Amino acid sequence: MQWEEVAAQVRAFVTPDDGAAMKSRELILGMLEHTLKPFERGQFAPGHLTATAMVRSAEGARVLLVHHRRLNRWLLPGGHVEQQDSTAGASARREAIEETGVALSEDAPVLIGMDVHGIPPGKGEPFHLHHDLLFAFRATGEELVVSEESRAVLWAWPEEFDKYEIPANVRLAWSRLPWFG
Repeated sequence: MQWEEVAAQVRAFVTPDDGAAMKSRELILGMLEHTLKPFERGQFAPGHLTATAMVRSAEGARVLLVHHRRLNRWLLPGGHVEQQDSTAGASARREAIEETGVALSEDAPVLIGMDVHGIPPGKGEPFHLHHDLLFAFRATGEELVVSEESRAVLWAWPEEFDKYEIPANVRLAWSRLPWFG
């Protein structure tokens, strides 16, 4: 994966209704342009690129959530970019499948959000930032599997976002989620 390709995709993402995403866009572009290893998990200053999947259920009304074991909270599936990932979207797809066992359509992932956020120290890593790209996917089935990284996985209705403490940036991204063909 080349940083120039990711930077072009990030530059093309513009959402005037989401100031936080636009600020994250600036930070992600700066990180990509001014760090030597933006995709490497071991780069802690200023952090590294990660990829997250917002998976719309097959019927289109629910979103896939994982209860993250280490962070002890409900999140979208996602994580670190690996060397074998051809694109950031491919990284998000791989993470969603690894973490939940979800079956995904072959539709191309769509960049629908971005967020730079802090990760607490743990597992021998210092506090650092994840420069996260959020991609939309569509599931083709309902079946899910809990991975070692998670305590639970589930399909959540938008009306349940408060119950699962879904942050504002994810709620805004949900409102931009494409229906796919």
